[in-house]
Amino acid sequence: MRDILVTFLVFAGLPFALQRPVIGGLMWVWISVMNPHTQGWGFATSFPFAQLIAGVTILSLLKSRERNTLPMTPVTVVLIVFVIWMNITTLFALIPNAAWGQWNKVMKIMLMTFVVMMVIRKREHVRHLIWVLVISLGYYGVKGGIFTARSGGNQRVWGPIGTFIGDNNALALALIMTIPLMYYLMQELPKRWMRHVMVISMGLCALAALGSYSRGGVLAIVAMLVFMWKKSRHKMAGAALLVLLVPLALLFMPEQWGARMDTIAEYQSDGSAMGRINAWHMAFNLACDRFFGGGFSMYEPITFAMYAPDPSGVHAAHSIYFQVLGEHGFIGLGLYLMLGFLTWRNAAWIVRHGRVHADLQWATSLGAMIQASLIGFAVGGAFLSLLYWDVPYYLVVAVMATRTVVQRHLGATPAPVSRVRHRLPPVGPNVESPQGRSARSEVK
Repeated sequence: MRDILVTFLVFAGLPFALQRPVIGGLMWVWISVMNPHTQGWGFATSFPFAQLIAGVTILSLLKSRERNTLPMTPVTVVLIVFVIWMNITTLFALIPNAAWGQWNKVMKIMLMTFVVMMVIRKREHVRHLIWVLVISLGYYGVKGGIFTARSGGNQRVWGPIGTFIGDNNALALALIMTIPLMYYLMQELPKRWMRHVMVISMGLCALAALGSYSRGGVLAIVAMLVFMWKKSRHKMAGAALLVLLVPLALLFMPEQWGARMDTIAEYQSDGSAMGRINAWHMAFNLACDRFFGGGFSMYEPITFAMYAPDPSGVHAAHSIYFQVLGEHGFIGLGLYLMLGFLTWRNAAWIVRHGRVHADLQWATSLGAMIQASLIGFAVGGAFLSLLYWDVPYYLVVAVMATRTVVQRHLGATPAPVSRVRHRLPPVGPNVESPQGRSARSEVK
C-alpha cells in the first residue's frame, strides 16, 4: 500500500512539475530528504523516483518562460568554486574507483541544489520549501517520539535505512535542526489548534532525538537551545520553561541513557570516540602531506596505514570538518567554512534589516531560526560524516532567496517619515507654511 501511495504521489505531481519548475524542485527536496520510498516493502524501494523527478524538473526549467537564473551572490560563487575544487581533488584521489563512485552521487546532489536555487525566488516558494523540509523530517520525529514514549526510552530510534539520516546520530541531528523550522512555521499558522499540533510535534521531535541515544545530538540541542534563548525577547520566561521541561525530559529517559551520556566526559575509555579521534588525526596528517587531500571515499586500510596514529583503527571521518579536510585538503576546508560564514552573515543581515519593518517579521523569524538550525548542524556535525547531506544546502537556498525578497521589499518601500522630515520647509512664527498661504489666498 505504501509503495502504491508513493508512486501515485510522484506520478500525480510530475505533470505539474513539467508546467512549473518550482514544483519539480520541491518534489526533489521531498524525495531526497524524506526518501518516502524507503518506507515501503515492494517495488517502490528500488524505483528511480529521484532520477525521474530530476529529469522532469530540468526539462521544465529549460522550457519555462519564467526567469529562472542562478543568483550570482558571494554565497553562490563560493559554492560553485567548492564544487569545482571537489572535481579537481577527485582527479588526484587516493582510491580512484571508490572516489568516482562517490563523485557521481555528490555531483547529482550539487546539481539539483543549484536547480533548487534557481527556482526558489519568492516568499511563498521559501515557505513551501520550509514546509517540505519540516514534513519530510518531522515525519520521522513524530514517529520516533511516539516510539520513544511507548518504549519508555529503552529502545533506540533509527532513521530510514540506506539514507543520510539512517544512523541514529544523523537522525538526531536532523530532528534537532527541524525544531527551529517548526517554530518558525508555528508563528504563521492561523488557527490555535494548528499551533498546538506544531508544539506537540516539536516536543516529539525532541523526544525522538533523545531516544536516539546520540551524544553529539545532546550537545547540538544544548547549543541550539542556548542560541534560541539568547535571541528570545522573553529571556526570563524562556529560562523558566527550560528549567521546568529539561529535567522532566531527562528524568523520563532510563538509566542506560544517562550512562551513555556520561561517557561524553570519559571519551578516553570509549572505543567509538577514540576511533573518531584516530580518524581525525589521519585526516589532518593526510591534508598536511597532500595538497589536494585524499579525494572521495578514501577511508580504507591503506590510508590509515599511511597516516593514522593507529593503523588498525579504520574509521569513517565522523566529522564534517575533518571529512572535508581529509577528502579535499585545506583549500576545501576553507571554502566550506567560508560558505557557512557567508550564509550566517546573510541570515544576520535578514534579521537586522527585517526587524524594523512589520511586514518583514516573517523574514526576521526565519533568518533567526535558520541560524539556530545552523548552530545545531555546526555542533552536531562535528561528530558526523554529513558533509554532503543536502538539507544544510537547502537552508543556504532559503537564506539567499529570503535575502533577495527582503532587498526587493526594501527597495520598493518609501523611506520612513522620520528620514524625510528634514526636507520639509521650516514652519515657525516668522515662516508661513505652504498650507497657511493656500488657506489665506482662499479667504481673500
